[in-house]
Amino acid sequence: MTRHVDLMQQTRRSRWQLLAVAALAFSRTAAVDRSKFRTCEKTQFCNQYRNVQSSPTFQVVRSSIRSDSDANLVHFLVEDVSQPDGVHLDGSLAFVLSADKATLPALRVRLQERFLDPRDPKTRWTSDAILVPAADETRPLRQLTVAEAGLKAPIHEKDVLLFAPVGQESSQKPLIVAALKVGKGSFGVDLYLDGEKVVSTNDNGKFHYEIRQDQSAVKAEAEAAADQGAVDAHEGKTIVDYGEDGLAIYEDGTVQKKEEVSTSAADDTKVEEGWEESFDGHTDKKKFGPSSIGLDVSFHGSAEAPRSLYGIPEHATDFVLKDTIEVSGEEEGVRKVVTDPYRLYNLDVFEYELDNPMALYGAIPVLVAPNKKNTVGMFWNNPSETFVDIWTNEDTHTKSSHWLSESGVFDLFLLAGPSSADLFSQYTLLTGRAQLPPLFTLGYHQCRWNYKNEADVARVDAGFDEHLIPYDVLWLDIEHTDGKRYFTWDEHAFPTPKDMQKAVARTGRKIVTIVDPHIKVSQPGDKHPYYIHTEAEELGLFVKDEQGNDFKGWCWPGESSYVDFTSPKARAWWRHQFRYENYEGSTEHLYTWNDMNEPSVFNGPEVSMRKGCKSIAGVEHREWHNLYGTLFQWSTMEGQLVRQQPPPEPLSAFAEELQLSPDMQRPFVLSRAFSAGSQRFGAVWTGDNMAEWGHLRYATKMLLSMSVAGLTFVGADVGGFFGDPSTELLTRWNQAATYQPFFRGHAHHDSARREPWVFGEPTTSRVRAAIRERYSLLPYIYTLFHACYARGMPVMRPLWVHFTEDPQSFSEEDQFLLGDMLLVKPIVDEGVKATHVFLPSDNSEDKTVWYQVTDGYKRFVGGKTYESVPAPLDAIPVFHRGGTILPRKQRVRRSSELMRGDPLTLVVALDQHFMARGELYVDDERSLAAELVGEGTLVSFQQTRDGLRSTVGAATLQGKRYMSQMWVERIEVYGFQLEANLPKQVLVKDGRAVDFKYDAAGDRLVLRKPQVLVTDEWEIRFVYDQTIE
Repeated sequence: MTRHVDLMQQTRRSRWQLLAVAALAFSRTAAVDRSKFRTCEKTQFCNQYRNVQSSPTFQVVRSSIRSDSDANLVHFLVEDVSQPDGVHLDGSLAFVLSADKATLPALRVRLQERFLDPRDPKTRWTSDAILVPAADETRPLRQLTVAEAGLKAPIHEKDVLLFAPVGQESSQKPLIVAALKVGKGSFGVDLYLDGEKVVSTNDNGKFHYEIRQDQSAVKAEAEAAADQGAVDAHEGKTIVDYGEDGLAIYEDGTVQKKEEVSTSAADDTKVEEGWEESFDGHTDKKKFGPSSIGLDVSFHGSAEAPRSLYGIPEHATDFVLKDTIEVSGEEEGVRKVVTDPYRLYNLDVFEYELDNPMALYGAIPVLVAPNKKNTVGMFWNNPSETFVDIWTNEDTHTKSSHWLSESGVFDLFLLAGPSSADLFSQYTLLTGRAQLPPLFTLGYHQCRWNYKNEADVARVDAGFDEHLIPYDVLWLDIEHTDGKRYFTWDEHAFPTPKDMQKAVARTGRKIVTIVDPHIKVSQPGDKHPYYIHTEAEELGLFVKDEQGNDFKGWCWPGESSYVDFTSPKARAWWRHQFRYENYEGSTEHLYTWNDMNEPSVFNGPEVSMRKGCKSIAGVEHREWHNLYGTLFQWSTMEGQLVRQQPPPEPLSAFAEELQLSPDMQRPFVLSRAFSAGSQRFGAVWTGDNMAEWGHLRYATKMLLSMSVAGLTFVGADVGGFFGDPSTELLTRWNQAATYQPFFRGHAHHDSARREPWVFGEPTTSRVRAAIRERYSLLPYIYTLFHACYARGMPVMRPLWVHFTEDPQSFSEEDQFLLGDMLLVKPIVDEGVKATHVFLPSDNSEDKTVWYQVTDGYKRFVGGKTYESVPAPLDAIPVFHRGGTILPRKQRVRRSSELMRGDPLTLVVALDQHFMARGELYVDDERSLAAELVGEGTLVSFQQTRDGLRSTVGAATLQGKRYMSQMWVERIEVYGFQLEANLPKQVLVKDGRAVDFKYDAAGDRLVLRKPQVLVTDEWEIRFVYDQTIE
């Protein structure tokens, strides 16, 4: 039998020595150990239902259909005609999101087993952490006849019941219609937009719903342990540690052998028709037996307006989701498996592969389906393990998806758009808007595993100043703690953490420390018990194993327990730990990084927690797995707010109410794991990538997928976490990340140092230029984050968000838009000096104008691909969209905090008609006043042939303006083309003349020091001697 011993009991052997031995067993180029992770074929519910043929055995019971006028719901029962005496499903249909929040509602469909006892323990668990109250705000609805609905395709009255939200006169054709299929052997709900079917469900008959059962009812044997009966894969060797890849490290210094991947499903054991299954030495016993659900959802287009699918992050795959199934024929009679389905199951995947639908660190079950006419989508509100197949019917121009979840509720939202902006608004109204981040988080972050001590921190901090490179945040990884005990400091390396934080904060900078969810179990020989573990254990706040004991798994500290963040009590206790009196050595300059929160368990199945583990409330881990990281980040975020409240009475209390006030400082938490709703709690990064060109290429694809799924404060580790980037790769990565929402350099402890100055010239100058460009753009980027907070608009956007008329926009995934003004083309291959760039146009006749920012604002006309755009190593191609006004700050400071009072430069890029417009959002950049009392100012700029004017208003209807002393010191106008088109005089509204100069070579008109305040309304007039040509 294999023995587990704690490292503290080992003599003459340190953990680092063992890890060093283990490292010899791995190649830097090693790929993920795929034998550690399940495929569809090795997963009972997916393997059973993926390829099942159409079997329309479920139908709506016509006599059960009724409307609830008070709740604005349509209720119905669904029965399985193959089991007439079986359990019925309670169904409901509603239009949600009130009219004052969204132009069009979302269509919500819910199903649930009908048990005789509403408290039946088999009742499926639901979370209150995903949806926000707007998701339950229903609109009045009315039933329609087929004639009243105005549908453009024939439909039989007896086969459907049609509903529309109340809000239009009955004589008008409704814009949105829901169709409940009620024909014999038929169940499904379709969505019509302006008379055309845009989304349909169960067209392929793949709906299924496994009814939960009591194990004793099927005479299943009760077994004590969930992990018994497995072969000892360690051959009796003593395990002293686990690597992050889940492979054991033995006492003799060897490492568990990496197994070859088997493609045979027979390697897994499936017992009692799905009541248990085994994988990789672990057996999963299901408390209520197989309880999966599934449905196919189709998105309809046409030959003139085909659809593409995007979303369902996180996968290291193309942004345009590729088919996993090939079909042929209008009836899709022939099906061929192309790849595994896209899997949504949060996992710590060591050295993950590219172009692979394997699960990664996060899971958002959202699909977005735009075409030139409209953008529609769906949200599958289920946090359990889920697989998604995708296929295309070329004959009917339909994109279809098949959703398979191991358990959880049936809660489907169909999103009607009709514009991309509308759809983003609808989804984020359901799951919550992103918080408005403090400005410092949008600057540059410097991180590695690990900065060794306080002297190292001081050297790095001074290095940025010495090389005149701005930055805002320095990060400390796990080695800053006392033996991986979070909320502690290594007293030798970091003896005076408060002084260290204050020293860094002298220039407005911050420090972030890592806090993970695994809590080190105290061991014999420890100097003193770990107070965090002791307190949580006494309060009963840890996740339980199958027998009800505290679950223990292996992670960085060795044996660890895991806080149950599904418990409100545990979340309240956790946030209490961030109080300054509890987290000794912390100050207001310290923020938090949540890692390993999938959760990662090195010795668990798939490097995670067993599905049979239970929450404090007795709910199996399989039900809430994908939520764990989000709940963890939420609790941590609230901890940064609680620490600003007065201490509770008594001091040991931790259940005090969270009381927010406008003067509180905004929190900041970075998380690796994520799910639907994570956007409310902070930032996310793509995980442990590699210093390879391919990972730079896929960073854009992955970030776009996350962005259109509502998660917008996202970034990838610059330079790659594993390995050592070349100077060219590091340069190109910094240049790309300059224009991405979260900008952090990070590296593994085995990687060489890579601070921006380490490589010397010319690399230092190139990286310096990229980071400075980021700081120059902060006024614009901050304005984009406000649009995300206010309207749900992503910061980083695919081209089709603004250019639906251009077909190529839907297939472009190697370039992106930062907001609606800047188009960015990262260089993702070595040795590139010129590249092709597609510049879209939003009108086939009135072409969009583009100006290349990184090449003297050279003018281009959109609607075509330019095959050889210069891309020297000094800069990547970036284009400013004609017709927009870009706010910048040009003065170089050491941090964003020191830029607060700096004046503004407005860069005006004229369109074909010599017009432009832009916005700027201004507030105090740090407090909750903007969110709680609406204290913020939204400035609108409008350029016409007559000049430039500013209009100012509160950012919200109920808010108040924020007054700033920031002034405009410079205005640059591009695109006059001819000197004859220039004004002869420039005047401020009061008649004062403004100095200006025209650079004909660069086609740039520069207005110097107009001396107008940003938050005042003003007008600058252009005076001509003759009419513009």
